[in-house]
Amino acid sequence: MSTTTTPRGAAGAPAAAPSAAERGPSWGTLLVLLAGVFITTLDFFIVNVAIPATQADLGASAAAIQWVVAGYGLALAALLITGGRLGDMVGRRRMYMTGMALFTLASAACGLAGNPEVLIAARVAQGAAAALLMPQVLGIVNTVYTGQHRARAFMAYGLTLGFAGVFGQLIGGGLIEIDLFGLGWRSIYWINVPVGIAALLVTPRLVPESRGARGTRLDFAGVLIVTSAMIAIVLPLVQGREQGWPLWTWLSLAAAPLLVAGFVRYQRRRAERGGTPLIDMVMFRERSFSAGLGVMLAYQLAMASFFLVLALYLQMGHGMSALDSGLLFVALGAGYFLGATQAEKLAKRLGRQVLTLGALLTAFGYGVLAETVGSTGVTGSVGWLIPGLIVSGYGMGVALAPMSAIVLAGVSERYAASAAGVLNTAQQVGNALGVALVGIVFYGELGAGLDANDYAHAFTWALIPLVAFCAATALLVQLLPRRASGGQAGEQEVMIPAG
Repeated sequence: MSTTTTPRGAAGAPAAAPSAAERGPSWGTLLVLLAGVFITTLDFFIVNVAIPATQADLGASAAAIQWVVAGYGLALAALLITGGRLGDMVGRRRMYMTGMALFTLASAACGLAGNPEVLIAARVAQGAAAALLMPQVLGIVNTVYTGQHRARAFMAYGLTLGFAGVFGQLIGGGLIEIDLFGLGWRSIYWINVPVGIAALLVTPRLVPESRGARGTRLDFAGVLIVTSAMIAIVLPLVQGREQGWPLWTWLSLAAAPLLVAGFVRYQRRRAERGGTPLIDMVMFRERSFSAGLGVMLAYQLAMASFFLVLALYLQMGHGMSALDSGLLFVALGAGYFLGATQAEKLAKRLGRQVLTLGALLTAFGYGVLAETVGSTGVTGSVGWLIPGLIVSGYGMGVALAPMSAIVLAGVSERYAASAAGVLNTAQQVGNALGVALVGIVFYGELGAGLDANDYAHAFTWALIPLVAFCAATALLVQLLPRRASGGQAGEQEVMIPAG
């Protein structure tokens, strides 16, 4: 029988071995979880750089291309909270693996798509699978990590989101340029398959199982109503311009507020009867949350839509390759990470106004880009775009890094999990809705797009609503309660359970 030597303290007594909490959990666990976060976030943004090649190969219309982007975000937004509830009920690791398996299959389906309709359906399936996967990550992190380990895990989580979002265009451009096995644009989807398979193989060994409180029930009717409301808004906005705004588009838009009102009423009645509502409406009584939700929604309107129209301008207007346009996004990424690294210091000094600063800097960067493109069109060097991209990226980093923490810091602990889920949902709704709204302006000004300069003209006009969304964000920040410091918000963030 083997023996072990136990170190002794100064008094000769055996020294206590470091506890599990002191040693911290295996960082392999976090690596596996962040792999899921990375590919699901990446797939929202990576498609932008592949849009021209996809459109040419599949013969897709402008509306179909918007659905390739927005369909993913819409499905993700509609099912995020339900995904979190399923994890609480059947086990977070099990639901993470289920989401990863479905996401991998849906990615393969995207790579095999032979027409726009199949690609859109597969993208919606991707978004639904991501909704099952993503909420489990925060839940598992809160269960596995404590103290400083948890703080570092959340920092890694935030950096992963930012890296996947900002550098998705570069990664996509590189994959298309390499043209592995002649896959072209399809490689941006196929790359998820080996990552997903590897994650599924190691997850049972590295990720512990956990569940939420007992008594959780699914609100299927709530999911159906809120999903119908989202579709009633986004569908006519995407299809309406191309079809000449027929009657059904206006009827759909008119039905949307009625569906939202019906959803609110149903949720309240379900709570009064002792059921588990999808969203507890009581938390909207807290001004910090209701105003903060508006801040998140308004700012996200100006995010994914910007990446889409910029990629189209660079590739279709300037004739840049997917890789070259992706490389230009590095300027945006550099600004983003510079802003993100300084956001905590700025938040301590400015409190909630750090969000105002970030939104206005983003708007200023967009304005610089509009002026630059208006002057150079598609004949000037794309290098002139770099200053505007750096400023825009810096503003994004300053605004996004502390936004969730500041908004959620004033929410009662009782509603922390639900509030986090709703905030994440608002983020995805904003992305999908922004693509639809800005797409109306961009494609409306583009017309037939027979001349390369048409893309410069359309891009310049599309920047106008983006600036307006950022300005609206700055105004909505003023409705948030005053707080002495944004630093406390950062501490609050790491204590938020999964939604």
